[in-house]
Amino acid sequence: MMYHKPVLLHESVDGMITDPAGVYVDCTFGGGGHSREILSRLSAEGRLYAFDQDKDALENNIDDPRFTLINQNFRFLENSLLLYGITKVDGVLADLGVSSHQFDEASRGFSTRSNAPLDMRMNVLQSLDATKVINEYEEEHLADIFYLYGELRESRRLSREIVHARKEKKIQTTEELKNLFGYVPQHRSNKFFAQLFQAIRIEVNQELDALREMLEQSYRVLKPGGRLSVISYHSLEDRLVKRFLRNGKFEGEPERDIYGRYDKPFELLQNKAVVPGAEEIEENPRARSAKLRIGSKNG
Repeated sequence: MMYHKPVLLHESVDGMITDPAGVYVDCTFGGGGHSREILSRLSAEGRLYAFDQDKDALENNIDDPRFTLINQNFRFLENSLLLYGITKVDGVLADLGVSSHQFDEASRGFSTRSNAPLDMRMNVLQSLDATKVINEYEEEHLADIFYLYGELRESRRLSREIVHARKEKKIQTTEELKNLFGYVPQHRSNKFFAQLFQAIRIEVNQELDALREMLEQSYRVLKPGGRLSVISYHSLEDRLVKRFLRNGKFEGEPERDIYGRYDKPFELLQNKAVVPGAEEIEENPRARSAKLRIGSKNG
């Protein structure tokens, strides 16, 4: 089963592993590219626990006594590790976003290029899907999603048009949704539909809430000096990762003492995000928007 080529593979793993005999977590197993690289760096005593909520990813399981694949959303990181007796780890890696397999599997409804049922669930067992979002959400709620998650300025008009159309007929496929906005100029349509689908996908999978929970739990399970390595693909994700690594908060400023100091949860390994070079982007266009940030937990 084809999954995307791992992005920033060596940079993300190099910065995370501090002890070859340590315990590590790959929050986004997918095709197993990062997990295989991590395992290649570990000694016989090392351990790796990987997470993926998509049942398709289970077909890529790795036959290695040091490896355990957990079929769960990474927002359940802490409790899932506890089931295996793990309370502290040496490193956590997360490669966020949608895998190429999920985009290429037309029936999943992630891609703007294929006509498919409005689905977009990363976990196909959950009840909320894109059809419910588009056909059942209130107009104002839809507008908020398009504005906050898709950064679409015309969000209110878009939600109004959807609500009007669904009164006549339920919107059930990606093509039916796209046809509502056939007036979008061709030079802008690719970006517009990418933003629209991103907004719906984030809502269906509660991606930003899950990311916040994973980051907070990663901090709690990491040992002092343990590393958190995160690859993000759009500004909404990167903003949360950046703020959390810098001051442990997702919004606002941390509380400071009278000298203006505050407790830093992490030391950043680089002040700026690591981005792919021209050669990697040419080989793997998906890497174009990737940003890697790594922090070492202060203890």
